[in-house]
Amino acid sequence: MATQPLSLNLRHAALLALALGAGSLPTLTGQAMKTNSSPETILFDFAQTTNATWQIVNDDVMGGVSTSSFRITNGVAVFRGEVSLENNGGFASARTLPTPLEVSAASGFVLRVRGDGQRYKFTARMDSSFDGPLYQNAFATKRGEWQELHLRLEDFVPTFRGRVLSGEALLDVRKLTSVGFLISDQQSGAFQLEIARITTSPVVPSKS
Repeated sequence: MATQPLSLNLRHAALLALALGAGSLPTLTGQAMKTNSSPETILFDFAQTTNATWQIVNDDVMGGVSTSSFRITNGVAVFRGEVSLENNGGFASARTLPTPLEVSAASGFVLRVRGDGQRYKFTARMDSSFDGPLYQNAFATKRGEWQELHLRLEDFVPTFRGRVLSGEALLDVRKLTSVGFLISDQQSGAFQLEIARITTSPVVPSKS
């Protein structure tokens, strides 16, 4: 499925900046990130039993009242909750704690997800402090349908403290430290996104 560059809502820039860079927040247990030398690197396969940590970051850090959770149920991760626009809020997210990885070169990510018809963003970082650029790639879901989404590295938009960065390097998966999911863009109400797998897609050799 084609992806589109992320459009940021300036009214929520400050909220997103603080929330996505927040430090001490509740964490949840999921599958550990793992790497291998094969063309496809499995980052998460939620059918497996693992120990990695996912962290919930909602707009309540700035007075909002949105809620969310990230749990593993029947072999899939379920990111669900309710987004509220009250108190200038309007987003919910889940992310992994920073962990240095040794992911081989890739052309993008492949997500196997089942959504509710709303738009979500897959996020990635290359720093360990949550104070560097946050790369985001928006994708649409089909209500109740499993989809395999291919997100190209060149379509990830680098942002910092709510601003789109210009002249920033492309996302380099070999420096990947954290991934996550975000729902925002004035989409109020209940939401649910199921995630079965997150992998990288191999680089296709150019023909000589």
